[in-house]
Amino acid sequence: MEITDLTPAERRVQDAFPSGSPVDFRTGSAADDDPEGGAGWGAERTVRAEVLRTLLLGGAGAPGQVPALRVMGARITGRLWARYAVAECAVLLTGCRFDEAPDLYGAQLRQLNLAGSVLPGLEAATIRVDGVVRLSGCRIPGPVRLGASRIARALVLDGARLGVRADGTSAPNDEPVLGLNHAIVEDDLWWPRLTAHGEVRIDGAAVTGQIRLDDAELRNPGGTALRAENVTVGSDLHAMRIRVLGRVNLRGCRIPGQLNFAYARLSHPGGVALRASSMTVGEMWLREADPVNGLVNLRRSQIGLIHADPSVWPSAVRLEGLTYTSLLPHLPAARRLPLLEREEEGYVPFAYEQLTTAYRRIGDDEAARTVLLAKERRRRRTLPVHARFWGYLQDAAVGYGFRPVRAAGWLLSLLFVGSVAYATHRPRPLKEGEAPPFSPVFYTLDLLLPIVDFGQEKAFNPQGAYQWLSYLLIVTGWLLATTIAAGITRSVSRQ
Repeated sequence: MEITDLTPAERRVQDAFPSGSPVDFRTGSAADDDPEGGAGWGAERTVRAEVLRTLLLGGAGAPGQVPALRVMGARITGRLWARYAVAECAVLLTGCRFDEAPDLYGAQLRQLNLAGSVLPGLEAATIRVDGVVRLSGCRIPGPVRLGASRIARALVLDGARLGVRADGTSAPNDEPVLGLNHAIVEDDLWWPRLTAHGEVRIDGAAVTGQIRLDDAELRNPGGTALRAENVTVGSDLHAMRIRVLGRVNLRGCRIPGQLNFAYARLSHPGGVALRASSMTVGEMWLREADPVNGLVNLRRSQIGLIHADPSVWPSAVRLEGLTYTSLLPHLPAARRLPLLEREEEGYVPFAYEQLTTAYRRIGDDEAARTVLLAKERRRRRTLPVHARFWGYLQDAAVGYGFRPVRAAGWLLSLLFVGSVAYATHRPRPLKEGEAPPFSPVFYTLDLLLPIVDFGQEKAFNPQGAYQWLSYLLIVTGWLLATTIAAGITRSVSRQ
């Protein structure tokens, strides 16, 4: 193409390039300037992609001026092919209509701003940008490939619509609608109000700032809506009020600040709605979030603080190996325990121990004992029948050692029964004239307490039913004493 073949619109762009002046083809009418209808724009606002490429690769700046490609409201025909291009200028093509997906694979640019534009797709893997990559408000039904890119500032997708046709329906895509695998962003991923129909994949990305997905809507029914395995974030991942239909996969993420799903709605019916295993997170917030529709996997994660009401958690969870420091809001143990019953693998002792540790850390020993008692009762269901009987006995007697006051109640009740029975029907002395004065209370204590000898049991001999009562008190006393000893030993060892 000869430079002399330029149309009037293209001549405007060429003349403005050396000084970095903007070229605005917009009319001021929102309806007429909407790039969705840009296919009908005439020659007066149409620029060939070859012209833009020529300026990027060979255009020189005016003396004392910084060149830049700044075009607004144009229709760009043909393919903007700039693979491996090294451009010493900023590229700002905002509110434009691209007939074909730009190919910027491996390019090096000062800045890339396509805000408000409509593109069939974007090929920009391994791109290097010294400033911000801005795709705010873009409508891109095809895939956006930014894998292995390096962006010195933020990647902005505020209000962008990916994988969505003009009529609002999902565009068919055999690959992720946004691929940012192993990219390095030396600032923020600024993605509030992002709409994506299809998979958003950012596996292995490193973001030195924060990730903002507030008010975003991610939809990929039956598949993964957000795949962010092994992502490293400098501070926070905020996804307040996010709405997700599909799996959220955050396995192996490193987030020193907040992972904030406050007021969020996560749904993946019949599958894993939130896979957050093997993570290291400072704080995980699910405050005021809707109940999660689908399984939650938190296995082997390390979380400083979890802020979530028990009603948020679904009917199935995976908690094995999860460690945390504290829980908010502070609730009685009875409100937290049902979650441990929802463990998909069944009885997981560590989950109870972890909850116990969290309560002890804030000084709530009563709640900690309640959790340990629930642990023993849950463990009992895994034992054979004969072992369960012993467990029931320990539970009824002293609550497995965590309810020692209960033992005093049993002893007092048996002492009362025995004292009344033997006070009304005194047993005969074994040797007349040698027996000590009879005391129904101490006689009953002699029967109940195996290591105590008041001299009453050996001096008197009950008859008939009262002899059987003495046998019952002796056996009950032994069982009660053994159970108390075992329970107290367990309780002391826990301390």
